[in-house]
Amino acid sequence: MDVDLTQVLYLSEIYKLLGDKTRLTIMALLQVQSFCVRDLVEILQTSQPSVSQHLAKLKTHGLVKEKRMGPWVFYSLNTECPPAVKQILSHLPDLSPLIKEKKQASVQSLA
Repeated sequence: MDVDLTQVLYLSEIYKLLGDKTRLTIMALLQVQSFCVRDLVEILQTSQPSVSQHLAKLKTHGLVKEKRMGPWVFYSLNTECPPAVKQILSHLPDLSPLIKEKKQASVQSLA
């Protein structure tokens, strides 16, 4: 019985974690590609501390992983996440068009 209860408590935490709009959007974005905090700040139009806190929570629960590349830390989905999380992610919309739009807007603002 303890094993079942542990699983219920874990899933409760995961659902609570993914019940936040920003964290769920970050997960959808990370399904497309890896991002650094700066890129996520630009896409989400929110503050750097906010994005960093959301990523920290996702990382603590093992949903995202990080990789340092020079001065940058890139975040990606943890492909070894539980089946319940994969099921949730399978229902998220493809945010590739949003990413492409933001990239184009960024390039145009530099020109």
